Amino acid sequence: MATSHESSGNSSRSRSMSDQQCQVMCYHGEIAPLREVKYNGPTYGKKFYGCSYWPRTCGYFKWADEVHEIRDMQMRLLEKDTEIAELEMEKGFLEDKIKRLKETKLKLDDVVEELSIENSEIREGLYAAKADKRVILGLALSWIFFLLYVLIK
Repeated sequence: MATSHESSGNSSRSRSMSDQQCQVMCYHGEIAPLREVKYNGPTYGKKFYGCSYWPRTCGYFKWADEVHEIRDMQMRLLEKDTEIAELEMEKGFLEDKIKRLKETKLKLDDVVEELSIENSEIREGLYAAKADKRVILGLALSWIFFLLYVLIK
C-alpha cells in the first residue's frame, strides 16, 4: 500500500490531518477515495478507503482508523531510521577522531622516547662533569698538600 501525507508538526499529526491531506493508493495505483458506510449495521457511519474503480474493484479496502495507525507506525519508523542514520554518522565521526588520536599518540610516544634518550644523555654528562670536578678538586688539594709539605720542610 502506498501512502503519502504532510505532517503538521505535532505529536498527533496523523490524527489531526484532514482527509484531503491524506492520499491512500489502491492496488491500481490510483487514489483510493474516503467513503462512509451508508448501510444500517454495526459499522454504519464508519469511514473506509476503497478502490477508486468500485464496483469493479481491485480488492483494496482499509478502515480509515487503520490507515492512520499505519501512518503513525510509518512515521515512528521513519523517525527511528533517521535517528539510526544520525547515530551512524556520529559513529563515523568518532571513529575518525579515534584514528586521529591514535596517530597523535604514536607521534607523542616517539617524542617521549626521544626526550627520554636525551634526558639520559644529559644525566650522563652531568655525572661526568661531577667526576671531572672531583678530579680537579683532588688535584688542587694534592698540589696544596704538596706545597705545604715542601714549605714545611
